[in-house]
Amino acid sequence: MRPGSKFRTLEELAACRQTWRENGKTVVWTNGCFDLLHAGHVRSFRDARAFGDILIVGLNSDAGVRSLKGESRPIVNQSERAEMIAALEMVDYVTIFDESTPVAALERLQPDVHCKSAEYADGAKPMPEREAVLRYGGRVEILPLYPGLSTTQIIERIAQCRR
Repeated sequence: MRPGSKFRTLEELAACRQTWRENGKTVVWTNGCFDLLHAGHVRSFRDARAFGDILIVGLNSDAGVRSLKGESRPIVNQSERAEMIAALEMVDYVTIFDESTPVAALERLQPDVHCKSAEYADGAKPMPEREAVLRYGGRVEILPLYPGLSTTQIIERIAQCRR
């Protein structure tokens, strides 16, 4: 870890959690693959940050992205994805997790707010971490989707340009 870096291990963040709680800080967590960082991601981070004082972005590891998206992904490796996310002013910390869901990370860190995109609203897509967040007393907030802004759509557009 470089001095001044926003990258932290989950254990380092968990060690800070009690101090943040004692200081009345609201900790917000959002997570994802964030492969080919785009304006939709930036807007979602900004939306998530509005729910609290400290924004932590959980980043799926390269192995996690492959298991979720397929062998051709990620396009950008986890170190570079973490570096780009950390460069955003609204992000306080970035951590990488290997599991296919953020359940273990959320149970360890216990952020006050867990943010997910609108594709998870009303059970449209399964959100296995929801029960864990509610069990420790946190809340889940749904972030808006930004139509036309997705990594998959960007990849499809690039493929069309190559034809």
